Amino acid sequence: MGHQGGLLPSLICIRPPPGPPLLLPSPNRGCPGARSRPAWNGSAGRATEPGLPREMSLEDGDPARPRGQQVNGEVSGVPRLRGMGTAAPGGSRTEAMAESWEPGTAPGDGDVTPAGASQRAGQPEEALMRELSELVQKVVKSSSWWERHGVDISILACSFLLLPAGFLCLRSAQAIPFLAGVLTLGVVHHTLTVKGSHLASHNALTESKSWSKVWAIFFIELCSAFTVEQATYNHVKIHHGYTNVIGLGDSSTWKLPFLNRYVYMFIAPLAVPILTPLVALDLLRNVEWKAALRTLCCMFLGFYCHYWLLLHVSGFQSPWSALLCMLLTRSLLAHPYIHVNIFQHIGLPMFAADRKPKRIHLMSMGVLNLPRNALLDWSFGHSLISCHVEHHLFPSLSDNMCLKIKPIVSQYLKQKKLPYNEDTYSSRLQLFLQRYEELMVHAPPITELVGIQ
Repeated sequence: MGHQGGLLPSLICIRPPPGPPLLLPSPNRGCPGARSRPAWNGSAGRATEPGLPREMSLEDGDPARPRGQQVNGEVSGVPRLRGMGTAAPGGSRTEAMAESWEPGTAPGDGDVTPAGASQRAGQPEEALMRELSELVQKVVKSSSWWERHGVDISILACSFLLLPAGFLCLRSAQAIPFLAGVLTLGVVHHTLTVKGSHLASHNALTESKSWSKVWAIFFIELCSAFTVEQATYNHVKIHHGYTNVIGLGDSSTWKLPFLNRYVYMFIAPLAVPILTPLVALDLLRNVEWKAALRTLCCMFLGFYCHYWLLLHVSGFQSPWSALLCMLLTRSLLAHPYIHVNIFQHIGLPMFAADRKPKRIHLMSMGVLNLPRNALLDWSFGHSLISCHVEHHLFPSLSDNMCLKIKPIVSQYLKQKKLPYNEDTYSSRLQLFLQRYEELMVHAPPITELVGIQ
């Protein structure tokens, strides 16, 4: 639902590698503070020769911190991958480290890199993804079932066991036990609907295909009031397959341009429990009637069970008070749910479908990790909070396994001088409040990667 207007211009100033001077097309304006560096128009410009796409070759030096000044969401020297390239306050630790961009097909990546792109000193891109995959595969093979699946299943099981305590606490006429019940049911609801549904959509709960289907129906349709087919297609096929690709996986479905920044960031999330089933009902037009009927039955059963338990276990006397309590518990963590979904992709480089980079570069540039948080780690899972980069690189791994491979992935990307984006929650929140119009209303600029031979 994102705005489909014109693209915002952005400039990327690139320092060429040592050697003969490189002549680049002159842009309309240069990057302030850049010294002896040619400048690009990274969003509006096109290849100087017909049919010759461009990729970006970034400077090798200064791996710890990119240098340069920010211009229109990009940084002279190298892109600083925090919210269109700006350095947001609040202790952010975005590290944009990349060398050169080269052709090649990473495992599971079917896009095509144009000819003429530069290569990394005899190490083409498919070798990077293959090498990283081999490192991760060694860790996975050496891990026990408990590490691969047991930890996350235990968290979901504990959440189920907390349900009776939550409903019984709501019987109390005292404020503290009642609020404890609301908090318990709210955390349990988001653990089942966010963490459980997310793992089930990626078949990360079990290695059995049959049980994966069962868990997907249970968590996505019964608990989350959504349809499995559309959830899997939109999240796994589109979002993961085309991360930060304009018109496909660019997270524009999270944008509501007609809302101002404060309404969107602080009031609109309260409507998530109402909007989710309404969107699901609309999407049922795109599935077979058997799947639609199954989804309707599961959605009704999930809502009715919650409503019935509030009336007969928690002792609510009025249907409206029970419905209000349902809304309260189901929206308890809706604010961080919305924030996390926009913080970790929007504001990072976006690409055109015909010129997107290969998998390892696409995921390292277009995904951001947030710091660990006990509440969100439990409710949403590591793969959605502090291990989102790892999750996008290896989406079939469970939350616990994403956390286990995090040191390997981060070290590897930094060693190869590829971006590994990290920022704090407060920093991203401040960034989105300050630049809401640019990030959430207007269409994002397209990042074009320029290869320098």
